[in-house]
Amino acid sequence: MPGMQTLDAERLWTPGGWRTDAGFTHADGRIVERMAAQPSESAGIVLPGIANLHSHAFQRAMAGMAERRTNPEDSFWTWRDTMYRFAARFDPDTLHAVASQLYVEMLESGYTTVCEFHYLHHAPDGRPYADPAAMSRALVRAARDTGIRLTLLPVLYMTGGFDGRALAERQRRFGHDVDAFLRLFETLRADDDDSVRTGIALHSLRAVPHEAMRTVLAALPSDTPIHIHIAEQVGEVQDCLALRGARPVEWLLANADVGRGWTLVHATHLDAKEVRALAATGATVALCPTTEANLGDGLFPLRAFLEAGGSWGIGSDSHISVSPVEELRWAEYGQRLISHHRNIAVGTASDSVGESLLHDVCASAEPATGQAIGCFYAGAGADWLVLDRDAPQLTGATVADTVDRWIFSGNRPLVREVHVAGAQVVSDGRHRDAERIATGFRAAMQALMA
Repeated sequence: MPGMQTLDAERLWTPGGWRTDAGFTHADGRIVERMAAQPSESAGIVLPGIANLHSHAFQRAMAGMAERRTNPEDSFWTWRDTMYRFAARFDPDTLHAVASQLYVEMLESGYTTVCEFHYLHHAPDGRPYADPAAMSRALVRAARDTGIRLTLLPVLYMTGGFDGRALAERQRRFGHDVDAFLRLFETLRADDDDSVRTGIALHSLRAVPHEAMRTVLAALPSDTPIHIHIAEQVGEVQDCLALRGARPVEWLLANADVGRGWTLVHATHLDAKEVRALAATGATVALCPTTEANLGDGLFPLRAFLEAGGSWGIGSDSHISVSPVEELRWAEYGQRLISHHRNIAVGTASDSVGESLLHDVCASAEPATGQAIGCFYAGAGADWLVLDRDAPQLTGATVADTVDRWIFSGNRPLVREVHVAGAQVVSDGRHRDAERIATGFRAAMQALMA
């Protein structure tokens, strides 16, 4: 096949564990065949790329700027006030610059795909841009400029609460009616290619009336990825119970055909019945442990969800951290803190916590993103990481402990190379356009802070 290339790994991680006798061929951005191979130190320690299932790119610009007390009862709701003020300053150019910097950081850390939960649609006063897709296109350009795979999730946001109140002034740039939203989706979907996929997001049950949700879901192609924030805060659960007579996840499962193509973001506050029912749907839960901790949201019942056979992945959400290692580590550590035990997130395939975590996030990547990015099978995207085997933290690493060392040995980045669709975008831990993009980011931050 023209353009065929071969990778012979020293070690290749697969869903069945490490292989020291395997590699793969790839062409046109996709795996052609996984094959037997002789170990090659030149290729190094190869892992699948990680999917980031939840991102609000603009929030990277405000990381670290909401850490002063504004109220003795500071919570997600007071943090949201700060976020709204910051969101009002963005235009397509600043969004492109900030997203580009964020995507560089994601790639350097080992994320190769990002799901962008995008609700900054209009100008700050709520009027559409001349091109209603201008803000969405800024994100697509950022993804293509940096080389990351993108699942773009334009957000339907219609009301300010479960009671159906109108959007507040600072929320107007988020809003659409159903017809305008579906036009935006069709416009964006027309430009999909092998590295950019368009899905949709329902912002939350409080922001999308039942009839609107039903109409949008009925209009979508059957393979559309669908994401939704849900059960993130206790107050949301209480309001849903008061006004819809059910808990958020309970209500959603009763009123929508939730299945494998759905991703429920956070789903923090579940009762035991919801845990079992959600796991049975095959939907993915996107956990964002560093953001959930930063906002004081709570801890997802991960052990019970795993025991019920649930599917989950990770996202960096507000980007107070841009590291899959940290998200995975804290997915486990949070469970240790509430259970007073160790080694919680272990699956059936391995007694290694690290390998169990990696297995689960790889398994959920394809249904959550809507992209063929499974782990090194024929036809999947040719996306992979190479760890720095010369790093002190990996001295003497064996097939039994390499993934655990990568996740649990500290904060020095151990990713040496990153390849997306067969193209190398990170070398020696540095993105190919890091300096140029950082220069644009600095200029955008100066404009945002002026």
